[in-house]
Amino acid sequence: MTVTTHVIADDAEALRTAAALAEEFRAGAAGRDASRTLPHAELDRLTATGLLAVTVPAAYGGADVRAETLAEIFRLLATADPSLAQIPQSHFAYVNVLRRQGTEEQRKFFFGELLAGRRFGNAQSEAGTRHIQDIRTRLEPLPDGSYRLDGVKHYATGALFAHWIPVLARAANEDLHVAFVPRDAAGVTVVDDWDGMGQRTTASGTVRLDAVAVPADRVVPHHLTFEGPQLHGAVAQLLHAAIDVGIAGGALAEAVEFVRTKSRPWFESGFERADQDPLLIQRFGELAIQLRAAEALLSAAGRSVDAASADLTDDSAAEASVAVAAVRAFAAGVAVDTGSAVFEVSGTRSALDALNLNRHWRDARTHTLHDPARWKVQHVGRYVLNGTRPPRHGLL
Repeated sequence: MTVTTHVIADDAEALRTAAALAEEFRAGAAGRDASRTLPHAELDRLTATGLLAVTVPAAYGGADVRAETLAEIFRLLATADPSLAQIPQSHFAYVNVLRRQGTEEQRKFFFGELLAGRRFGNAQSEAGTRHIQDIRTRLEPLPDGSYRLDGVKHYATGALFAHWIPVLARAANEDLHVAFVPRDAAGVTVVDDWDGMGQRTTASGTVRLDAVAVPADRVVPHHLTFEGPQLHGAVAQLLHAAIDVGIAGGALAEAVEFVRTKSRPWFESGFERADQDPLLIQRFGELAIQLRAAEALLSAAGRSVDAASADLTDDSAAEASVAVAAVRAFAAGVAVDTGSAVFEVSGTRSALDALNLNRHWRDARTHTLHDPARWKVQHVGRYVLNGTRPPRHGLL
């Protein structure tokens, strides 16, 4: 379904819109998670506001918002519904692929599609391979200059809701390309088989590609992205970090509301209300400080990406990647800890299934498995101690 979309003018409007949408989406988030009701209507609403086109360059009619703004959009949405926030993460990553490696004709076409309300999904990861960058999906050239695409993808967040599915594939010479294929193209099958314990409504299922015909002008040479200084990985990881920070913020806000309105004080405290208990006050203070630190790191990383974008060099790209790695590693721990602490501060009643408070921890634990924080810490340490720039592999 294509929806009529508004075109957002600038960063300020984008942030106002995201904040308003977060309030809309918050009310139904627990119910959608509990019943695994996929957010088709909510995603159409998100699309209609124009938020999914805010990184379209100004020359093509978009707002071209800053990375710091984009991260804040994702954080706001994730405070309300982390699954809904995760769905467009790859959408924006592949907008960046077009910005960096698309031809003028490809940019005009696809940026026009975005402004008209079309969505990108993703078909990137594969299961059963040696590692995450062992891509076996093949893009075979045909005599007429077009391609044949074959493969199976997993964890394909956004594909079920997409109009276009960017597919990561290798050509005959093993170079990495992105093929943009219509969701309803012959040979494309999207299977809703995602059954993760968290991020339950992302529909991060399977995409099967069986002899899919791809015109030459729908293929982008993604391998060229990594031949010079690049921010592809930094931007993608910044959005993941924003989701983690948002999960932590949503969990803490719900814990505050629960303790204020539903919790009983522990009898030894001597107070009439749970929110007067000095031990609870101490714990909420600790959680709030962790969250503020994560939010500050997120903003700093966004500014670092923006600075590098304005003057892209090996050094500026490295600084941006390290800043993003720092918030990604830190925010992962904060999200998981805060999701667990909801029960610690709220007491036995908070464990009732009907309240579905465990969704915060489940979402945090699931989303933070995307790529290991320990390797982020390694790259930060190497950079600080030895001046070693992070590698250009798209995950930093």
